[in-house]
Amino acid sequence: MAKTGGAKDGVDVANQRCGLIAIVGRPNVGKSTLLNALVGQKVSITSRKAQTTRHRITGIHTDDTTQFVFVDTPGFQTRHTVKGTAALNRNLNKTVQSTLADVDVVLFLVEAGRFGLDDAKVLALCPKDKPVFLVANKLDLVHRRADVLPWLQTMQERHPFSEFVPLSAQNADDVRRLLDIVRPYLPQQGWWYDQDALTDRSDRFLASEIVREKLFRLTGDELPYTSTVVIDTYSDEPPLANHPRATGIIKIAATIVVERETHKGIVIGDKGERLKRIGMEARTELEHLWGRKVFLEIWVKVRSGWADDDARLRTYGYE
Repeated sequence: MAKTGGAKDGVDVANQRCGLIAIVGRPNVGKSTLLNALVGQKVSITSRKAQTTRHRITGIHTDDTTQFVFVDTPGFQTRHTVKGTAALNRNLNKTVQSTLADVDVVLFLVEAGRFGLDDAKVLALCPKDKPVFLVANKLDLVHRRADVLPWLQTMQERHPFSEFVPLSAQNADDVRRLLDIVRPYLPQQGWWYDQDALTDRSDRFLASEIVREKLFRLTGDELPYTSTVVIDTYSDEPPLANHPRATGIIKIAATIVVERETHKGIVIGDKGERLKRIGMEARTELEHLWGRKVFLEIWVKVRSGWADDDARLRTYGYE
């Protein structure tokens, strides 16, 4: 999915805008949903489980003159000292902080009409020398729109926001409006990616994320969030000569890593039915995204303490 190289595709470089926009907020506020809506295709996984996003995910939207490079960050972790997850949560927070140092615009995402301690901790990280937008998500869930105005006034006292954008990430008109508001804040410079690029992440990375999404969605609250997915092997076998590209096959072997034997049983399920469903749903979505046949094998292994082991985190692909 990633295409880099800064191809200009006939657009006059002098008229181009391009910049980096961070999407930040507390866990489970809708950052990944907004990113996918802005890009127009799924590049970041979603689930009801908090801390679903664990990596810096770049999504790219390019129109006639502007290339928007959005970065979805993990929800800032306020419980980084919890036993067994300290290293993982430190890693997630470091990702948020390093992203904020590089961007041109920050989209601070909150639920419309709500602001709690976890939101305040994220807001405290926002740079003072860069435009910060207050993006009030889930506006469709606010029953009395008149209540938003006094809430907005209290928010403006907390931070000198450059823009206030109430929206629902699932409303296409709201998403287009956000793009138009961001556009003039981006520098006039050449694009960084090809015009049709959607993300800078590899298909191998996307495969691990899609499997992890299905894992979280199908286990719900039964499985702690200290579970991850590792791609053991990934091979792209091209089609035979003079055959359509869609006749090729992608073969993937993945491992779901859990903390305890009891968690392994939860993932596998009765007679292996849950693991089979995780694999089936992941394979179906990957085939839809890639337009290719996918052969997916998934194993489950117990690795106690992995989320509090910096060396193992690096082995599992955490930056």
